Amino acid sequence: MIRDLIRIDGRRALITGAAGGLGSMIAATLAEIGADLILVEKPDVSCEDLEQSLFDNFQSQPAIYRCDLEDSVQRNELIEHFVNSGQELSILVNNAALAGTSALAGWSVPFVEQSLDTWSRAIEVNLTAPFQLCQGLYPIMKKSAGPTIINVASIYGTLAPDWNLYEGTSLGNPAAYSASKGGLIQLTRWLASTVAPEVRVNSISPGGIFRNQPQIFVDRYSARTPLKRMAVEDDFAGAIALLSSDLSRYMTGQNLIIDGGWGI
Repeated sequence: MIRDLIRIDGRRALITGAAGGLGSMIAATLAEIGADLILVEKPDVSCEDLEQSLFDNFQSQPAIYRCDLEDSVQRNELIEHFVNSGQELSILVNNAALAGTSALAGWSVPFVEQSLDTWSRAIEVNLTAPFQLCQGLYPIMKKSAGPTIINVASIYGTLAPDWNLYEGTSLGNPAAYSASKGGLIQLTRWLASTVAPEVRVNSISPGGIFRNQPQIFVDRYSARTPLKRMAVEDDFAGAIALLSSDLSRYMTGQNLIIDGGWGI
């Protein structure tokens, strides 16, 4: 029955970038359908509100692991910690990303001003870190129940930006973000072929999420989207529940585009 397929009781799930908007939604979704959670965040990011919310709503008591995913040494320490723990790991969600802001040097600027340093940082967090975690955690995942990897990509991994959306705002769409997310989608396909049949690997590509952007940007984005609005985090909960559970037990190598029709 469907209600049995969606339950993942007792399966352990590791979520990177867990305290962010998408990460918090992913954590809540997996907790609701029964997963035991490991929340991975940078040392300076508080998880207290998320922990309290997970306990209040689902009686979930997640483990917290601190790791700066921009640091390969810390990533390796994370891998060794869980590989040596003797515990199973069924679900890996590579959600953490360097998305940047207008305050990040060399990021939200014209193409000729985008810096190599910021490019490298984005590739490191958005693409190299997921590769290292998938590679390092695969040996324990393949021995676990219902093992599945979910990579959080973006519509900009497959589509070019519409620059008209950004006119008159401080927002931008750096090459590094699109390139890293496009690489993550292709890594998803490559991994799906490589680690099958033991582990399934899929990705989701969210469209633009409302984050209090300038109203002119929100209006333009909504106008060119068939569903006439930007996304909110809960719009992706169904896809996370699908890909993390046995509802998708015959799915691998897929990239689910969830964009309100923006890309059609």
